[in-house]
Amino acid sequence: MSGFSKSGGMPGNRDPFAAYICDETALDVLRPVVIELGWQPEKCNKGGLRNAVQSLSVSASPNILMVDLSESGDPLNDINALAEVCEPGTVVIAIGQVNDVRLYRDLLASGIHDYLLKPLSASVLRDSLNAAQQVFSAPRGGEAETVKSHISTAIIGTRGGVGASTLATSLAWHYSADKRMPTALLDLDVHFGTGALTLDLEPGRGLTDAIDNPSRIDGLFIERAMIRANDNLALLSAEAPINSPLMTDGAAFLQLQEEFRHAFEMTLVDLPRNMLINFPHVLNDVNVGVVVCEMTLASARDTIRVLSWLKANAGHVTPLVVANKVQPGTAEISKADFEASIERKLDVIIPFDQKGASAAAKLGKTFIDANGSSKVSGAIKQVASKIIGLGDADGEGEGEDGGKKKSGGFDLKGLLGKKDKADA
Repeated sequence: MSGFSKSGGMPGNRDPFAAYICDETALDVLRPVVIELGWQPEKCNKGGLRNAVQSLSVSASPNILMVDLSESGDPLNDINALAEVCEPGTVVIAIGQVNDVRLYRDLLASGIHDYLLKPLSASVLRDSLNAAQQVFSAPRGGEAETVKSHISTAIIGTRGGVGASTLATSLAWHYSADKRMPTALLDLDVHFGTGALTLDLEPGRGLTDAIDNPSRIDGLFIERAMIRANDNLALLSAEAPINSPLMTDGAAFLQLQEEFRHAFEMTLVDLPRNMLINFPHVLNDVNVGVVVCEMTLASARDTIRVLSWLKANAGHVTPLVVANKVQPGTAEISKADFEASIERKLDVIIPFDQKGASAAAKLGKTFIDANGSSKVSGAIKQVASKIIGLGDADGEGEGEDGGKKKSGGFDLKGLLGKKDKADA
């Protein structure tokens, strides 16, 4: 059976919604939300995922299916059984009690639309179900030409003070203001990030809320949590108290980037180098990695280490090496020696301009906005052009996968492919 009609909308001859929930407490929260959305509360059944498999093996699956994994000893295996009895296009929302990023990622990879943690709240249920309904009006995976192109770029400084954050904000401003590209800037320095400060904005609580509640991240959350710098640039950052450690398994960072992929054409991630160690999966969906260095011995060493790490752990990321704040005749290492040590050419060299940096800081603007005609801004625009060139080349083969993610349908092939890899 086809999950969608060509004109969009929900599939015919199927119930709009059904739920299979283990406990009465969760059912008591769910039923009023279901009534509010115009569905039949009788479709909220007692019993979890296995009850759903049994029931749907003899009846058509609904458009939106909510299943409780709380009593499942092997959730992924049981999801496999569920996939076998669901028609294509069924949007599945799982709920459970296990807060584990690996399970969360595996469920999303299998085609599950969302995973909600107990205890449930009415607002979280409402947001998730509204997002599930939107799937049916979105372009489908087979219509690759309707999938918006997207480039995700990580800006990684090899040393503190090399100017990675300055470059990230200037690139974000250039793409949004000059190129008119819908752009997201994600500042992952949760305690000491300067993205908001550079743009003369209050950071807000968006990023800390996302880290604390990754299951709540959806299009509506992104719209509310991000701070607008201009019509095309939205920022997500934090200024967390320095007595509050970063308590996260990184699930939020993956989910944020997935939502950015749908909402923007360009994502720039200001990525502190320690994040590569603690949350390597943050680069899963990144196309280009801009490695920002300076002409010093320590930076040369760490450029080698970062490039080696990218090659070993994120081979899909295309590296771009940018030397920043370069002053001819004063560098510790010559350009030739630096390039020989890292065994590759520098892609772009950005000169040092202390006056321009001071002027930008006083004006509360990004460097490129405050110094549009300077040599530094010209070099930043070179970086921007190279990112687009590399990102477009990298994205040529992503249409089918990107479309599949866009559709949000329950994908049995994706699940079985993942299972085969795991068994191997």
